[in-house]
Amino acid sequence: MRTVVLEEPYMKTNIVFLFLFLIFFQSCTNHHNSNYNHGKDIDTLKVVTLYGPTSYFNYRGEPMGIDYENAKKFAEDEGIEIEVMTASNIQELIEKLKSGEAHLAAYPVPYISEYKTEVLHCGTVEISNQVLVQKKGKDEIHDVTELIGKNIHVEKDSKYHYRLLNLNDEIGGGINIIPFKNDTLDNEDFLKKVSDKKWDYTVIDSQIASLYEGAFPDLDTSLKLSSDQKSSWAVGLGLDSLAAKIDRWENKTHSSEFLKNIYKRYYDNTFSEIYEAHLDYFKKMNLSKGKSVSPYDQLFKKYADNSGFDWKLLAAIAFCESRFNPSVESRFGASGLMQVMPNTANSVGISPGLLSNPDSNVLAATRILSRLDKALADKVSDPEERMKFVVASYNSGLGHIYDSIALAEKVGLNPQKWTGNVSVSALMKSRPEYYNDPIVKHGYFRGRETVDFVDNVMGIYNYLNSVFKS
Repeated sequence: MRTVVLEEPYMKTNIVFLFLFLIFFQSCTNHHNSNYNHGKDIDTLKVVTLYGPTSYFNYRGEPMGIDYENAKKFAEDEGIEIEVMTASNIQELIEKLKSGEAHLAAYPVPYISEYKTEVLHCGTVEISNQVLVQKKGKDEIHDVTELIGKNIHVEKDSKYHYRLLNLNDEIGGGINIIPFKNDTLDNEDFLKKVSDKKWDYTVIDSQIASLYEGAFPDLDTSLKLSSDQKSSWAVGLGLDSLAAKIDRWENKTHSSEFLKNIYKRYYDNTFSEIYEAHLDYFKKMNLSKGKSVSPYDQLFKKYADNSGFDWKLLAAIAFCESRFNPSVESRFGASGLMQVMPNTANSVGISPGLLSNPDSNVLAATRILSRLDKALADKVSDPEERMKFVVASYNSGLGHIYDSIALAEKVGLNPQKWTGNVSVSALMKSRPEYYNDPIVKHGYFRGRETVDFVDNVMGIYNYLNSVFKS
């Protein structure tokens, strides 16, 4: 047998190379195995998502959102716990996956080349695009070339603005793009402006358009202005086992009643509950002293005496919440005359099973209002002004109003005044640059609903006060 004798310098070089190679290999192997094992047998699924109207948000103190509910159900079916964290944007979300801080991004992560080497997509593939918002009717536009000479309002420097600028170049110019700066308008406001004929056209994401379809049946959003964008959930590289489990779970549940119910809550006439002025209802009643406002006046008076709240305020809240219907239940589970959430009822000593009973429902509501009043006493010193904050918190949850107070102070608004001040910062919380601000603790907030709710409740209350002096 031939023996090869290596000279000392050659041996030293190769030994050093082998040593470095083994360190590198061991490091890569450990990192890959660590992630992979997380995917196989984790006890707690660490989920990262972004706040948004369908992904994740807080509603009256309870977490909601399609992505949140789906991730929670997946973890439940796998028999593991779930821990939810949020990121401020997609890139931060990706970084949390790459670092191992999170296992799963329960949020539609775009299929783009940049992310293919950083994450592993899994679950349901969503397809979205930008669409034109226009009134239905004989003057509808059906081709992008018909946009020439048309006025389109779009938020300045948004992705919609940039898409319109590119589209304008593609068709040879002629679109009248009207960019506007915005702090308080949200998607619902954009749609309403077209619905009310204040704007001719605007642009929105197709998924957001689907979300509001039930609230604006007079609008058409069928004309695409951009190419399709695929997106889905994602896990970190190396979590192949977790991705496979999610794919199997999605295939098994995609037509289940559970998922149908989730999507129905968010997409089937979701925002048909938009509040309109209700004063006409009461004015048509020709109310006079001694005449009943509702079948539940005696209940309102009974518990108003115990709670310190005017019975007419309770009546106004009940009308705006349920139109005096004790059997109604909201898409998110609020029940009865005063629309009380089950967990909130529990927290004030009322069994959720009793919420269909008007007496128990009104009792729960007055306890909640009393608690909110105490919680806000240090924030808003004037009792009459504080009433508006209490009504707002009743509708949205206290956390969002605390956020709105902090945000108002930061941007130079009066944190102890509702109208034109905290009501404005509440609207700002529907926008990422504000709900991702470090001083905001409860994320995305559909402030328009709460601002309108306060306006309606206080309008009815003031009217009832003018009729009933006690």
